[in-house]
Amino acid sequence: MSLPETLKHRHAPDGLVLTIACVAQFMVVLDVSIVNVALPTIQRDLGFSYSGIQWVLNAYVLTFAGFLLLGGRAADFFGRRLVFLCGTGLFTLASIGAGFAQSESQMVIARAVQGLGGAILSPATLTIIVTTFAGPRLPKAIGAWSAVAGAGGAAGTLLGGMLTGWLTWRWIFFINVPIGIGVAVLASLYLQELRVQSGSSKLDLAGSFLVTAGLTSLVFGIVNVASIKDGHELGWGSATVIKWIVVGLVFLVAFIVWELKVASRPLVPFRIFRVRSLVAADLVMLLIGGAFFSMWYFLTFYLQSVLGYSALKAGFAFAPMALAIIAGAQISSRLIHHHGVRNLVFLGAGLATIGFYGLSRIHPHSDYFPAVIVPAVVCSFAMGILFTPLATAATAGVDRSESGLASGILNTSRQVGGSLGLAILATLAASATASYFHGSMAGATGSYNLRCQLHPSTVLLSACKSAETHGFNVAFLISAGITAAAMAAATLIPKTTKENHVAGAPPIPVIPE
Repeated sequence: MSLPETLKHRHAPDGLVLTIACVAQFMVVLDVSIVNVALPTIQRDLGFSYSGIQWVLNAYVLTFAGFLLLGGRAADFFGRRLVFLCGTGLFTLASIGAGFAQSESQMVIARAVQGLGGAILSPATLTIIVTTFAGPRLPKAIGAWSAVAGAGGAAGTLLGGMLTGWLTWRWIFFINVPIGIGVAVLASLYLQELRVQSGSSKLDLAGSFLVTAGLTSLVFGIVNVASIKDGHELGWGSATVIKWIVVGLVFLVAFIVWELKVASRPLVPFRIFRVRSLVAADLVMLLIGGAFFSMWYFLTFYLQSVLGYSALKAGFAFAPMALAIIAGAQISSRLIHHHGVRNLVFLGAGLATIGFYGLSRIHPHSDYFPAVIVPAVVCSFAMGILFTPLATAATAGVDRSESGLASGILNTSRQVGGSLGLAILATLAASATASYFHGSMAGATGSYNLRCQLHPSTVLLSACKSAETHGFNVAFLISAGITAAAMAAATLIPKTTKENHVAGAPPIPVIPE
C-alpha cells in the first residue's frame, strides 16, 4: 500500500476543514431525530397505517446500517473528497424527494436513498478528520465531531416540532438542502483529495446488498404481523409473514457464507469477533439500540395522539431528554477511568430498566410532569451514560489499525438493533392495542386501524386512546426487559481499570441518536 496521493486545491485552514466535516455530520444525525415529532402528521397526510408509519424511520435506518461499513471503506479506496461529495449530493437529492413525497411508497423510497447517502457521507466526515489532524489535535477534533453529532441528535426533536408546527412537515427534509449545498460547495473548493492507493482494493458490494436485503425482508415480515387482511390481523403464523421472515433469514445466512468463504475483502472480517470485549459491547448495543430507538417513536405518538400535544409542543417536551443525553455522556466520560467500563454499562442499563418500567405505568390522563418526563429523562440519561463505555469496550482488545472497523461494527449494531427493535415492539404494541380495543368495545365491528386511526369518532375517542396507551405500556415493559437483558450481557465485558486505557488515544465515536 503506497503513500496517499494529494491533489492540489485551494489551501484551507484546518478549522474550515473541521467545520465542513462537522456540519455534514450534523445534517446526517439531525435527520434521524428530526423526523420523530412529525410522524403523526406524516401518517395522516400520506395515509400510513399504524404499523406502516415506522417505515419512515426504518427505511432510513436499514440502508444506513447496511451500507455504513461499505461507506467507510469507500472513502479510503476512492478518495475522501469524492466520496464526501457523492454522499452529500445523494443525501440532498433524497431530502428533496422526501419533502415532495405524495404517497407512502415515494416517502419510503426517498428515505431509503437518504439512508444510503448518509452511510456514504457519515464515515467520510470522520475520515476527513483523521487524515487532517494528528497528535494531540486529533482527540480534540474527534471530540468536536462527536459533540456536534450529539447536538444534531439533541436539536432534531425540537427543530422538527418547530418546522412542523410553524410551517409543514415537508420542511424537516427541505432544511437539509441549503446545508447540503453549502458544505458541497466548500468541500469542492477547499477540501484536498486523499486516497489509499491499492490495486487489490475491492469494495464488498455483494456483502452490503445481502445484509441490507436480509434485514429489510426480516423487518418487513415482522411489520406484517400486525397488518389487517379481510378484517383480521395476519399474525405470526400467517404465510405472508413466514415467507418474508424466511427470505430475510436466507439472505442473512448467505451474507455470513459470503463473508466467511467467498469475499476476498469481506465487509465484516469475522475474525474480529474473537475479541470478547467487542462481542459483548456489540451485543449490549444491539439490545439497548432496540429499546432506545423505539422510545422516541412511542413517546411521539403518546404525546400527540393521546395527550393531544401539537408537534411544536411535543418538540419542546423532548428538550429535557436531549439535555439528559448530553449530561449522561459528559459524566460517563469523566467516570470511566475511575470506575471502569463494565460498572458504567451496568449503571446505564440498570437506570434504563428503571426508566422504561416507569414509562410502562403511564395512562391516557397522565401528567407530563412527573409521570412522563421523569422516567423519560432517566432513560435518556442512561443512554448518554452508555455511549462512551461501550465504545471503549468495543475497541479495548482490538489493534489500533482496526479500531475504525470495530467502531463501525458497533454503530451498525446500534442501527440494526434499533430497526429490528422498532419493528418487533411496534408490531407487539399494535397487536396489544387492537386486542385491548376489541376487548373493551364488546361487539365493535371493524379493525382498530379503521375505527380509530382512519375514521375516529368522538364516541370512540376515549376507548381509542386507552387502547393505544395500553399498546405503549406493553412496548415499554418489554423494553425494560430488553435493557435488563443488556445488563446481564454486560457481565461478558472483561473488567477494565484505569491502567487498561491507552493514554492519549483518541476516543472512538459512536453516532448518537
